[in-house]
Amino acid sequence: MRSLPVFPDLRAFLTHAEGRGDLVHIADPVDLRHEMTAVQLAALRAGGPVLRFNAAQHCGRPAAMPVVANLFGTPDRVAAGLGLSLDQVSAFGEFLAALRSPAPVEGMRDTLSRWPVLRAALQSRPKLLRRGPAQEVSAPLDLSLIPVQTPWPGDAGPLITWPVVVTRPQGSDAGQVARYNLGVYRAQVIGPDRLILRWLAHRGGAAHHRSWARAGEPMPVAIALGADPATLLSAALPLPETVSELSFSGVLRGARAELVAAKTVPLLVPANAEIVLEGWVHPGETAPEGPFGDHTGYYNAVEPFPVMRLSAITHRRDPLYLTTVTGRPPDEPSVIGEVFNTLALPVIRAQIPEVTDLWLPPAACSYRMAVVQIDKRYPGQARRVMLALWGMLAQFSYTKTIIVVDRDIDPRSWDDIAWAMATRMDPARDVMLIDGTPMDYLDFASPREGLAGKMGIDATTKIGAETTRDWGQVMELDPVHATRAEALLRGVLR
Repeated sequence: MRSLPVFPDLRAFLTHAEGRGDLVHIADPVDLRHEMTAVQLAALRAGGPVLRFNAAQHCGRPAAMPVVANLFGTPDRVAAGLGLSLDQVSAFGEFLAALRSPAPVEGMRDTLSRWPVLRAALQSRPKLLRRGPAQEVSAPLDLSLIPVQTPWPGDAGPLITWPVVVTRPQGSDAGQVARYNLGVYRAQVIGPDRLILRWLAHRGGAAHHRSWARAGEPMPVAIALGADPATLLSAALPLPETVSELSFSGVLRGARAELVAAKTVPLLVPANAEIVLEGWVHPGETAPEGPFGDHTGYYNAVEPFPVMRLSAITHRRDPLYLTTVTGRPPDEPSVIGEVFNTLALPVIRAQIPEVTDLWLPPAACSYRMAVVQIDKRYPGQARRVMLALWGMLAQFSYTKTIIVVDRDIDPRSWDDIAWAMATRMDPARDVMLIDGTPMDYLDFASPREGLAGKMGIDATTKIGAETTRDWGQVMELDPVHATRAEALLRGVLR
């Protein structure tokens, strides 16, 4: 399935990017406060390369290590992180859908034909190492030695933006990696050995935190900085709660995840990460987090979130620090979301077969709005699809608006969408409003924190009991005439 080599660590991926002329070294000093953000966003909006800042500094003081940014700043690099070319992403999505819900095996020939699926299942089992590069150096408990950005002028302070936070539920064993959760939660630096972890209530890390808090026990936490592409993307994917990101990363990587026992907490951590932070979250200990600029294009409100007290920092002998910036799209998360949209479509279609295409407009913060194309066959089908999507994955519970269109409408064309809404939608009949549903705390448009409404717009052709009027006929030219016209004008309109 993979067309690119396995990337066991971040460095292998950077070497691949540099070999393609897709990485640049920036030798000029660039400040971690605000200035680096401007450079990152300028590169991303130009479709530019991975950036390696070799002279990052903080208020005139040189950073202790290079900073890597804009890692997944183009769809091609996101696909490369999956080991694929961009045109292979859709087929890989079909493969992942089959891996999640395999059909019954029929005979030996069928078994052999499914070897890629069986091989992927084996690759999902992590491999435990006695030692790993991530633990070559035991560093002082001083986060100021790590070149953490302060991205926006109104930010409360330094913010770790690409942390892969490793947790497990209370009552589990450190070796039960299938029960681990990996999540990308922003982490605010508030002292040399303290961080605030901002995980929202629906995320796996928050669920694990509640289980330890109920038992009145401190929770072990590890943070991998500069993990390999497969681990980073697995942690960012909205996977079902029953799927371990650590195990799933083996499928994406094309090789088993390599783990090593943490030094001071009962957890296994990515052996090939650049830096690993270890520590504990104690029951009831919180601190005010924020404000920080977020993917909505606004600063979020200050809220209390759990504090992590560090017990160890380990890293490679010559570590790299990986960072990113979130803001109003386009930003790196919105670029990743474009590729994930294609990757997730086969999984969605496996659950809701009448869905033929789906687009999450990046400008709408990726998941706040969805345009869904369906093969409509019966009255009320558009509403059923809306409700199914809202309940399918936790991420879709934050989708405020769903627009459903027919197969003759391109769901990625605003012109097509506007025409369908103008000619196939009656506001009194075809708009469904729901109140009091889950919503991202960062949505300032919602009247209550964590609760908001949903709107579903049925912009499909109305059939059966949906209308009492004869429906209009769409005007179309004979394809023969259209082809003839194109041939006649080909030379004239060059």
